[in-house]
Amino acid sequence: MRPQPQHPQPPASWSRAGVKHKPSRWRLPRVIGISVALAGVASVSAMAGALLAVSLSATPLQHQQLTADDANVFNQGDPISSGGNLRLPRLTRPVNILVLGVKVLTSDVNTNDLPPELRNAGYHALVNSFEGLSDSMLLIRFNPQTGQLVVLSLPRDTRTYVRGSLTKLNEANAYGGPALAAESVSDLLGGVAVDRYVRINVQGVEKLIDALGGVTVTVPQEMKYQDDSQHLYINLKAGEQKLNGNQSLQFLRFRYDANGDIGRIQRQQMFMRALAEQTINPATIARLPKILSVIQSNVDTNLSVEELLALLGYASQVNRSNVQMLMLPGNFSSPSEYNVSYWLPSYGDIDTMVDQYFGFGTQTVSNNPDPSRVRIAIQDSTNNPVAVQALTRTLRDSGYSNIYVDKTLQTPLPISRIVAQRGDMATAEMVQRFLAIGEARVESTGALNSDITIQLGQDWTQGLGEAL
Repeated sequence: MRPQPQHPQPPASWSRAGVKHKPSRWRLPRVIGISVALAGVASVSAMAGALLAVSLSATPLQHQQLTADDANVFNQGDPISSGGNLRLPRLTRPVNILVLGVKVLTSDVNTNDLPPELRNAGYHALVNSFEGLSDSMLLIRFNPQTGQLVVLSLPRDTRTYVRGSLTKLNEANAYGGPALAAESVSDLLGGVAVDRYVRINVQGVEKLIDALGGVTVTVPQEMKYQDDSQHLYINLKAGEQKLNGNQSLQFLRFRYDANGDIGRIQRQQMFMRALAEQTINPATIARLPKILSVIQSNVDTNLSVEELLALLGYASQVNRSNVQMLMLPGNFSSPSEYNVSYWLPSYGDIDTMVDQYFGFGTQTVSNNPDPSRVRIAIQDSTNNPVAVQALTRTLRDSGYSNIYVDKTLQTPLPISRIVAQRGDMATAEMVQRFLAIGEARVESTGALNSDITIQLGQDWTQGLGEAL
């Protein structure tokens, strides 16, 4: 049951966890997906096979045994992978994985439950635990039917029902672990099935990035923040740079700007795309045993080794243009409306997004939308006002009248990006074809109130030639 303003109390038909289990129109059918091509990875097959032979169906990273009721929350009726006999497994159907990033401090835990070295730390130290609030939440859909990898970011401050009470979505893990988190997310999205979960704490993120050898990203602005009570020190310069594990954690945890946690989600999407493009490849599979050994104590999941290898093998073959990053549609709450800050879901937009990206493998597309209704934001990286004026004039001459110039990007882009901020790839591709520049992509890294954000690059100025 989604929260309705006129019904502040949940209906009596809610289950023990406060989530009504309605017939799910999005339940995944029994399907056999396309085989994942693993050409070029023969050299790692023996290693992967040996790993599978040791633990083909075990769940070596599961730290918390689920009760029977909690295990039934996850859609485990159909196998998600096939393989074995020293062969790399393949993904056999669309799969939705709930990823929870958890941050637990000593102040969140009973002192008697802390290891001796943390009991008198003198500050709010990080604890290797999975039992706290979710600091970040993602629902990732691996879809071999469409060749897509869809990442949906769920703001932690999303106002929704958790165990029968209207509260923030990030409390679900603290109240009832991954099962309640999965139930709450499924209900919020209108019944989308959750197949498996992964919980990783912040120490695990740092170790993972170091195990992968770091990641090169563009830091969009100078990031400085100091919190002595947590020994949290963030100090990053703007610009492209290679970040190690600790620096990556600084980048991912920074949220001290105008958009708060939503701005952090946008940076997380930038980081995830960079990480996927640089490290998710066949060679990563060869490093998987080392990666697992490094982060094992900081990850909790009900994925088996076989399933994990199948997901990694699929992700390594996904075309860059088929990696699509969304954010739960919604708006900031008004300071006068609530005593705390919320992200208020927009349910009509959520239904459209779910239908398009979490349905049965097909996507609905826009049929020649009225250009005047498309909200276009321009973010300039060229430092050329004439180029921005030319772009605005070109768009207006073609009927795109709802245009505004947003922030200036710190780092120049060689290729423009036509960002489908709210997931409307059809319109983004239409704008991209009309302008004949850049690449269209589904991300939520553009202007929050736009449908399409044009992040203007040097390819536009080159096309104008002597007009500039």
